[in-house]
This record gives sequence, C-alpha cells and structure tokens, in this order.
Amino acid sequence: MYLRDVMTTDVITLSSNAHIIDAKKVMDANKLQRIPVVDRGKLVGIITKKDLDKLSLPKPNPRDLLEWSYSVASLYKIPVKDVMHRDVVTATPDMTVEEAVALAQSKKVGGLVVVEDREVVGIVTTNDFFYKILNKILGIGERGTRLEVVGGGEGSVLEEILSCLNKSGQRITTLHIYKVPGKAKKNVVIHLDSEDITPCVKDFEKKGYKVTIRKR
Repeated sequence: MYLRDVMTTDVITLSSNAHIIDAKKVMDANKLQRIPVVDRGKLVGIITKKDLDKLSLPKPNPRDLLEWSYSVASLYKIPVKDVMHRDVVTATPDMTVEEAVALAQSKKVGGLVVVEDREVVGIVTTNDFFYKILNKILGIGERGTRLEVVGGGEGSVLEEILSCLNKSGQRITTLHIYKVPGKAKKNVVIHLDSEDITPCVKDFEKKGYKVTIRKR
C-alpha cells in the first residue's frame, strides 16, 4: 500500500502572509491539527495547533482596557510566516506506508505533507495510519472471529494451520504474525469470516497447539 492510496487530497492550505487568527479560525472550523503553508503553489512551511496554543493572550488589564485591546489586536496580526515551521517533513505519493510510518516516527511528527515538485498533493496523518491502514490490516469492525495460535507464526506450523483452515472451508479475512518480547517463536492471529470456529480450535488443540479466541 502506498501513500497515494490513503492520503487526503483536498488539502486546506494558507499563505505565509495570512494572520494567525485566520489559521486559528480555519483549524477550528475544520478540526485540523496542522495546515501546510503555500506561496505561489509551492510548500514553504507548516503551522500547527500547538504553535498557536503557545501564543497566549495577555491577561485583561481593568486599569487600561484600551492598551489590552491593542495588545490582543497586535497578537492576532502576527503573520503565519513568523511562527510556521520551515523544515517540513514531507513524503511522496509513491512512498510505501511502511516508509511513511517509519519517517513520521523518526521525526516525531503526527502528519506528513505529501508533495511532488514542492507542490502539495496530499497530507497523511496519524488518524489515516490508524483508520485506513491498521484497521484494514487487523480487520477492525468486520464480522467474524479471531483465533491466536501460540508459535503458529513459524513456517512449517503456519503452513499446517492454513492447510487445515482451507480444508475446513474457512475464509480468512486478515492474518498477522507477531513476536512477544522474550519469546523465541512467533504467534499468528487469524481473523476468520465465521462466528463458529469450534471445530478448528479442537483440531488445532489435538495437534498440540495452544489456541485462544480473541475478541473482535
């Protein structure tokens, strides 16, 4: 799977000359955490909700409300270019989701701006990684039953498990293999498109495998 398959393409952007009050309004109205900053069609920076939250309003001064109002007005007149990040972490549409997740984690960012020739063509966020990728891989929200076989992620064992499932006519929705820290062998979790997998469980247990039914 590639970023082009999961990225949002209708990206909301701002110019570097926009005021931070404009950025705040756009973020609040669209429930955004970040907005790419674009000048003349090219990416020049990014502004985040955290950046705006750091710009705290001065406390009201009852003795001089006029001065306070000027302070507030001056704060909101700050242009986006004065607070935006210029070293934007970017990705390309043909980057794999594995590469993108690794990049976002290494840079400690919650989203990547997707560009081609410095032009913004999309954006991908942590939510996209969860809802559009992780949910699909794990089959979250889909009907059926999950079973976990301890040590079932090893080659010959996995082959035997899959052969057994195929013979019994079970349809596999998703499958993933993981290793528990400190354990030598890998486990396998198989999401089957069936509510009753009792015969499979009994068959695996007869073969000496430890099987657990997991909640969907």
